[in-house]
Amino acid sequence: MTGVDPVRLYRTVRLIRRFEERAIELVRSGHIVGGIHPYIGQEGIAAGVCAALRPDDVVAGTHRGHGHVLAKGADPARMMAELCGRVTGLNRGRGGSMHAADFAVGVLGANAIVGAGGAIVTGAVWARRRRGEDLVGVSFLGDGAVNEGMLLEAFNLAALWRVPVLFVCENNGYATTMPVADSVAGSIPARAEAFGIRASVVDGQDPAAVHATTAAALARMRAGGGPEFLEAQTYRFDAHHTFEHTVRLDYRSAEEVERGRSRDPVRIAGSRLSATDRANVDADVEAVLDAAVAEALAAPEPDPATALEHLYASGLTARTGGG
Repeated sequence: MTGVDPVRLYRTVRLIRRFEERAIELVRSGHIVGGIHPYIGQEGIAAGVCAALRPDDVVAGTHRGHGHVLAKGADPARMMAELCGRVTGLNRGRGGSMHAADFAVGVLGANAIVGAGGAIVTGAVWARRRRGEDLVGVSFLGDGAVNEGMLLEAFNLAALWRVPVLFVCENNGYATTMPVADSVAGSIPARAEAFGIRASVVDGQDPAAVHATTAAALARMRAGGGPEFLEAQTYRFDAHHTFEHTVRLDYRSAEEVERGRSRDPVRIAGSRLSATDRANVDADVEAVLDAAVAEALAAPEPDPATALEHLYASGLTARTGGG
């Protein structure tokens, strides 16, 4: 478990955890409209994977994507503003929770379409490699995505063209409320192996283990080994979506959730630090998030008159009216 600064790793998992907890508070206060998909419990995956990446490498996340965006280096204040629908957000308040992107740090976007990130990253890395850029990509996906045709198409093209993409499956045991055993035939790694893609399995609750496994995979990929697949076994501590906080869905027992919470990635990463280092990180994270929330709530909302702007990469503004 060497090769990564344990303080840096702990700071990332702590930042994601507290960001999500603060975001839930803003959902309850009405400042974040529509709710979020909390990443609480799965922080070790984003932290471990992204710590092994270079700044120029690219990632695409999922509908549960705040952790991916933050771990890759996006500004927490701009991310919080995006969730609150403010003009200072990463995407001027237009992307929201499930579509946050930050090209400056290599985040091609979270995505509300299950499995879509695999195709996006495969295409982006292939195109940039064709231009001579030496980079790799990561597509985060949930266990439910392995049943999606577009992901299997991405497997096929990545394997055929030897595109260096790491497909990271965050297997938290449920596709919304459906257990994996009831929705996935065979094994998850075997889906990738059927395309000739090397597959590994890792304890997703241990950020250092995730980092070590990811670093080994990326080294093989950078050496020309083609795409790889990583199943990170994890557990979602909170709701699938914050609507569950008011509509109590009975698909997990209290005992199961308690067992899942017994292996907390924040606690695991923190146990490798001195008490002083951990307290310093905790204080720093709280200060960062205090400022992030304050900045987000102080920022203006977008002017409805600009609603048709930024629809096209060329800068073209959509026309209104008929004809």
